[in-house]
Amino acid sequence: MKDQIICTTCGTYYNSDKFPENCRICSDDRQYIPAIGQTWTKPADLYRKHSIKLNKLQDRLYEFEINPSFAIGQRALLILSESGNVLWDCIPMLDEMTIEFIKSKGGLKAIGFSHPHFYSNMNEWAETFDCPIYIHNNDKDNIMLKGNNIILWKDKQLELWDEMKIICIGGHFPGSSILHVPFLSSKGTIICGDTLFLAPSKKHFSIVYSSPNRIPLPLSEIKRIKERFDEISFDSFYGYQKIQNLNSNVKKIFEDSMKRYFA
Repeated sequence: MKDQIICTTCGTYYNSDKFPENCRICSDDRQYIPAIGQTWTKPADLYRKHSIKLNKLQDRLYEFEINPSFAIGQRALLILSESGNVLWDCIPMLDEMTIEFIKSKGGLKAIGFSHPHFYSNMNEWAETFDCPIYIHNNDKDNIMLKGNNIILWKDKQLELWDEMKIICIGGHFPGSSILHVPFLSSKGTIICGDTLFLAPSKKHFSIVYSSPNRIPLPLSEIKRIKERFDEISFDSFYGYQKIQNLNSNVKKIFEDSMKRYFA
């Protein structure tokens, strides 16, 4: 990590001898360069000022977040499964306590991603736990640091094990994906990133090209995405931040939200 540098806005890692003037991820309309301009930090500085907080969400679901909040405040979610554990998305840190905790739960069989805003130090996570990284081929151009553990997958979904599957939804990014986990709730759980964005009121889901820049998607694209979710059974939802957990009336709230788009 000593030869790497981190974008403070999104948490993406770059090799320090090749990083651009501005973060490529933040230069895209789906993110932003702050008004003060591009700023960077080094791993050593990040680890000196921040720590990783572990929270238990339910018996087979844990979240990791950076404390105090860093970058976009993203979290990583650990799903414990009988045939192997999955980490969904990454945070830009990995410390010994986190490593030991995950090992105590059986390690990782795979890391999956919702979209490029979470790639951060994914190669370090994968190398530590000797597991593959699954990224949809549509988003391959947004991988800033290549790694031997990265597997690009194609098509609409990737079957994992224990009936879990990664489903490409698109919208926010061409390869934006969700993890569907059937055993965390009676009708299935969506582990989402921000392919769907749950409002603070928890009464509305939005589907957008860019949340921070308030850029919508065309109605035709929203209709396509809605039809993809119609094929998925779910009654529980976990988004990209801890305030985006919803475990009641999820399908109805989603359906009502979609109706508002087409009213």
